[in-house]
Amino acid sequence: MVHSNTDNNNQEENIPIKELKTIFPDAFLWGISTSSYQVEGAVNADKRGRSIWDTFSHTPGKTANGATGDTTCDQYHRYEEDIALMRTLGVKVYNFSIAWPRIYPEGKGQINIKGIDYYRRLIEALQRNKIQPVITLYHWDLPQSLQDLGGWELRDTAKYFSDYAQSCYQHLAQYIPLWCTLNEPWCDAFLGHLYGIHAPGKQNRQSAYSSTHHLLYAHGLAVQAFRDGAYPGKIGIKLNLETPKPASNSLEDRQAADRGADEPSRLFLNPLFAKAYPGRLLKAYPHITIPLKKNDEKVIATPIDFLGMNYYTQPTVAFHPESPQQFRYIQTDIHKTAMGWDIAPLGLLKQFEWVQKEYGPIDVYLSENGAAFPDILENNICNDPDRITYLHAHISMCAKAIEKGIPLKGYFLWSFIDNFEWSFGYTKRFGIVYCDYNNNRKRIPKKSFYWYKKLIR
Repeated sequence: MVHSNTDNNNQEENIPIKELKTIFPDAFLWGISTSSYQVEGAVNADKRGRSIWDTFSHTPGKTANGATGDTTCDQYHRYEEDIALMRTLGVKVYNFSIAWPRIYPEGKGQINIKGIDYYRRLIEALQRNKIQPVITLYHWDLPQSLQDLGGWELRDTAKYFSDYAQSCYQHLAQYIPLWCTLNEPWCDAFLGHLYGIHAPGKQNRQSAYSSTHHLLYAHGLAVQAFRDGAYPGKIGIKLNLETPKPASNSLEDRQAADRGADEPSRLFLNPLFAKAYPGRLLKAYPHITIPLKKNDEKVIATPIDFLGMNYYTQPTVAFHPESPQQFRYIQTDIHKTAMGWDIAPLGLLKQFEWVQKEYGPIDVYLSENGAAFPDILENNICNDPDRITYLHAHISMCAKAIEKGIPLKGYFLWSFIDNFEWSFGYTKRFGIVYCDYNNNRKRIPKKSFYWYKKLIR
C-alpha cells in the first residue's frame, strides 16, 4: 500500500472562494460538459442512424444491468429545460458533442438536415440565454455502418470524419467560438479495441494502435479542413492524459512513472506536436506497427489553437521488470471516488506543468473535471459534500496553475447532469444535477450545483 501524503490531501489544497476571485481573469470561461450518446436519448428520432454504442449497449453483458442510451436524460427533447438550469447556474459555456449518426446516418453519403436542424435549435437556445456553445465533433459514437466497413482500423474512416466535420463547419461555424475534433481518443482506441470494455468491444493491441493512428489522422484532416475553410473561431482536441506518480522516490519507480506516460499521453501528444511516435513504447511491442503513410505526420501536426485536458485522477506506478513497459499500477489508500479513482488534485497541477514543459507554450482548457459519488436523493434534495470538496480542490489547482503562468483559459465541469456512464450504465453519477430516472427523469440540482453557481458568481 502507498500511503497518501499532504500532496494528495485535497482539504489542504483548497483556496477559499473569495481568494479565487482575484486569480481567475474576467475572460476565463466557466462551463459544463456532456456528450451526445450520454444525454440525448431519442436514438430513433429524425432519421438518426445507429452508432457503435447502440450496438454495444444492446449486446447482453456489455453494460451494467443491460443499460442503454436509448432514452438516458432525453436532452434531445428537453434541452430548453436544461438550458434554463444552465442559465440559473451562470455558466458561460456549454461543451456538448454532435452525434455523427444524426448528421450522416450511414457515416457518409447523404447528409441528414434534420440532424443539423436539431443542433442549430440547441445552439440558438443557448445563445438566447447568453451561453456560448462549444462543440466536440466526436465523442465515441461512430456510425455503425462505418464500423461494419472496418471502423477506426480502416484509413477511410478518417476521410469520412473529415467530410462530416466539414459539413458541421459549413452549417454551424458562424455560431461556434471553439471546436474540439475528438474527445479522449485513447478511450476509443484502447478501451474499445484493446480492453474490449467500450464499443466496439475488440481486444487486440494492433487494432488499438491502428485506431490510434487513424483517429489522429482524422483529427489532422479535420483541422486542415477548418483552416482551408477560413472559418471563425478556434480548434483543438480533448485528451485524457496520464502523468503517473511514482510509488516511491527510487530511481526505478521514477523512471517507471515516466514510462507510464508513454501510451496514454506521448502516443497522442507527440504526433500532434510534430514529434515522432514514442520509440520506447513501440520497442516494448515489436510486433505492433503504426500504419503510417507519406505526409501523415504533417497532417496530424497541423497546428491547433488549444489543447483540451480532461483530468480526473493520477495513478500510481512502480517498476515491474516483467511487463513490456516495465511498470505496474499500484493500489493506494488515497481517498477515492465511486469509480475507484484516487483523488489527486496536485496531479492536475503537475500535469499542467508537464504539458507546457514538454509541448508548450499552448493554451489549455480543463475540458472535463469532476467526480462520481454515491449520490442519494432524500426529500427531493441531493447533498453531495464529497463532490464539492473534490471540485474545490481541483479548481484551487487551476488557480495555482494560473499563478504559475500556465495559459489556462477555461474550466468545464463534468458533468452537467447524471447520465449514461458507458459500460457502467446508470450506476455512476457525475452530474451536478440529479437525474431521477424513476420519476420521469426529473432534474434536481444538487448542493454542488449551488456551490458552483456561487463560485462562478
